[in-house]
Amino acid sequence: MPNTYLLGVFEDEHDMLHAARELKKTKVAIHDIYTPFPVHGLDEILGIARSRLPYVAAIGGGVGLTLALSFQYWVSVIDWPINVGGKPFNSFAAFIPVAFEITVLFGAFMTVIAFLFRSKLIPMFKTEIIHRGATQDKFVIALLIKDASIDTQNISKTLGSLGASEVEIKEV
Repeated sequence: MPNTYLLGVFEDEHDMLHAARELKKTKVAIHDIYTPFPVHGLDEILGIARSRLPYVAAIGGGVGLTLALSFQYWVSVIDWPINVGGKPFNSFAAFIPVAFEITVLFGAFMTVIAFLFRSKLIPMFKTEIIHRGATQDKFVIALLIKDASIDTQNISKTLGSLGASEVEIKEV
């Protein structure tokens, strides 16, 4: 079942931020704000918590480090011990460069994969652009219209007075 949104389209990010703050003061629930580039201050307005991607990167790095050290130890000590220059088979100092590279590689891959899943940017998710200008040069405030009790006429006038270049209702 499609949702109905009231969209306020703005030409300038400062006007959009001002309108979002005013809507929040009047207790209008903002569904989301779409921008062509990151805008400082939107996290606080929308109440978005800090990202958990650094934890994913740390876990991926830890897995990579463990796998790299384990594999190098297994190869050098258990599977194919070769005496090179009289060094011990378990030469931890020789394992450090490869372990560092694998740690960074796994951390980066896990972060990218988690980001793509969380953002629903992988091919299995169907996404629809809510307003064509939001990906180019417009700033769009989307208000979810849940039922008929929401006064769309009044909110449309408010958005217009706050600097919206266009206000429209769209089903997505």
